[in-house]
Amino acid sequence: MKAWICEAFGEAPMLIDCEEPIAQAHQIIIDIAACGVNFADTLILEGKYQKRPTGPFAPGFEIAGTVSAIGTDVQGFTIGDRVMALPDWGGYAGRISVDARLVTGLPDNVEFNVAAAFQIAYGTSWFGLKYRANLLPGEVVLVHGAAGGVGLTAVECAKLLGATVIATAGGADKCAIAKAHGADHVIDYKSESIRARVKEICARIGRIGVDLVYDPVGGDVFDHSLRCVAPGGRILLIGFASGSVPQIPANILLVKNVAALGFYFGAYLEQNPDIAKAGMAELLELLSSGEISPLVSATYPLINAMEALAALRNRTATGKLVIRCRE
Repeated sequence: MKAWICEAFGEAPMLIDCEEPIAQAHQIIIDIAACGVNFADTLILEGKYQKRPTGPFAPGFEIAGTVSAIGTDVQGFTIGDRVMALPDWGGYAGRISVDARLVTGLPDNVEFNVAAAFQIAYGTSWFGLKYRANLLPGEVVLVHGAAGGVGLTAVECAKLLGATVIATAGGADKCAIAKAHGADHVIDYKSESIRARVKEICARIGRIGVDLVYDPVGGDVFDHSLRCVAPGGRILLIGFASGSVPQIPANILLVKNVAALGFYFGAYLEQNPDIAKAGMAELLELLSSGEISPLVSATYPLINAMEALAALRNRTATGKLVIRCRE
């Protein structure tokens, strides 16, 4: 099979022929139909992600496909089942062996490309907003990077949870996408002051600030967030797409009684298995019913996977990018 293999951190992956995976007793072999592209893929290639492979590896940890082999200890799956999974890496390939605990059955009406664009982005937003930040109906949420693969799902999930959404995005086209997906107010950070516009919007709706900030960007954006959040509010940190990890001025947290909450989706699922099961069932129901609809802005054949990563690094993508692994 073909796979994009990185031999060492910092080196460019190469598309090469690899040995077929073999299922251990607790594993399932999945013929990968599609793999979602995530910012974390760039980090793991550089050796900067929370989890680090110890040898040559393929990036990619959000996949969908068909079960082609099953380990002897695995129950609940059969050959040919349509599934999605969250391996630690290995998705930029034609086939993968995955711990069966990381595999979830896929409804028949959900396409593989959609499933590969669904788990990380919607999981991060749904679990982060509902379970980590305890978002309540009627609260006001400021979503940064709202036209990106994760930010756009935060707009949708926050609206489903009954919140008013203020979305920031770069440029008129991206603002229009955020608006089309449910944002009540949009701010073009390329031409407008985030702080001034949030203050204006909050004054108009009778608020002194936002109740919650959803921040996948980090860097200078976090400084804006501190000034925009109301006393007693929360800032949910879910990533650092800017490439800069903010230094948090704890004195402002203290004076404003603000909570800064970290959220790492993968670890949260491992630490809270009961919530993980319930929350993923909620998301699958929302997906199957059409209440959430992943925006797959572009798909790439496996041979062009590095083009997808480049688009992500350059922040030119909107919505989600997906690799078609069987082509």
